[in-house]
Amino acid sequence: MALILIFFLAGAGLAQMQPALMESAGAANLPEQEIGVNDLVAVSVYRSPELTRTVRVSADGAIALPLLKRRIPSEGLRPVELEDAITRSLKEEGLLVDPIVEVTVAEYASRPISVVGAVNKPVTFQAVGRTTLLDAIAQAEGLSAEAAQEILVSVPHTGLSTARPMVRRIAVKELINDARPELNLVLRGGEEIRVPQAGRVYVVGNVEKPGSYPVPDPTDASVLRMIALAEGLTPYHRKKAYIYRKDADTGFKYEIEVELAQILKREAADVPIQLNDVLYIPDNPGKRTRDKVIDRSVAFGAATVSGLLIWGGRWTH
Repeated sequence: MALILIFFLAGAGLAQMQPALMESAGAANLPEQEIGVNDLVAVSVYRSPELTRTVRVSADGAIALPLLKRRIPSEGLRPVELEDAITRSLKEEGLLVDPIVEVTVAEYASRPISVVGAVNKPVTFQAVGRTTLLDAIAQAEGLSAEAAQEILVSVPHTGLSTARPMVRRIAVKELINDARPELNLVLRGGEEIRVPQAGRVYVVGNVEKPGSYPVPDPTDASVLRMIALAEGLTPYHRKKAYIYRKDADTGFKYEIEVELAQILKREAADVPIQLNDVLYIPDNPGKRTRDKVIDRSVAFGAATVSGLLIWGGRWTH
């Protein structure tokens, strides 16, 4: 009687253990997604605790179970297909007559996607289920303010581990603003998404906020736009500005004169700016000096009109 009770309790414990194992593993399981190298697989064999365990798919794409002489190829199989493969192995090696096998994936680790560059949070995550390019950007918490207007997606060649990945160039405007669905690529894992930083233009001289400014769209950069980014001109700028640019072939730097006063008066067209240009707004020392003289004269006149003067360090009327 005691022996029967022990077997009953052991069976009850096994019955509780197996659903718990399947419940914890099944949270990550996707029946239609193929198993890959480094995935963690939970194998449950009914009434066979010695075969029920969690194993990781090795680098050769196979798993090893106790008592089985041969390793079981697993890479590329769906969970239900791996169940059939384990069932056949148990029968062929004479371990069980009619085994009941259940396979779930406890953890996916074979489909990493990396998002790097000008994003708010560079990240590497697993492509579990249907994952798109926009999903990947969302995982990285979006593009940063300095992101260029192009996304580079490196897609590995299927079945060719030594081949160089193919690079797709995706325009941000067409993907997000225009919402073109064909550009929202479906990611399978192994992709690297790079978001380059935008090129810069340097604004120096008589502007309110000199500095270097990112230019996400180089086709939309001009003298007026760069002055606006620099929060406008100071009162002491000259009528001309200058762009300093390096020749891409020779590396020689040359100067481009800009009729700033005419552009501001809408008497001349705005001038395009290229990446890495330096926009220089010269100082007008003559105007600065005249303004100082006028300010002093106004202050002196105001003091005289009020009848109050300072003479020799004493107040006089």
